[in-house]
Amino acid sequence: MPKIKTHSGAKKRFNLTKTGKVKRSHAYKSHILNKKTTKRKRNLRKSAIADVTNTAQIKRLIPYK
Repeated sequence: MPKIKTHSGAKKRFNLTKTGKVKRSHAYKSHILNKKTTKRKRNLRKSAIADVTNTAQIKRLIPYK
């Protein structure tokens, strides 16, 4: 069996936890930050867990992580 290529965009965006969940970062944190409250920006810094419906597809994109 040949090796599977890792998706370049997905490897930069997702990580796997020890339990096998997909860890992701929040969107909307790069620009136009003036109108966003400090509380909202602070909460966007935290990591999040990807939804269960998307985990199988994401794991297929990052097979060796």
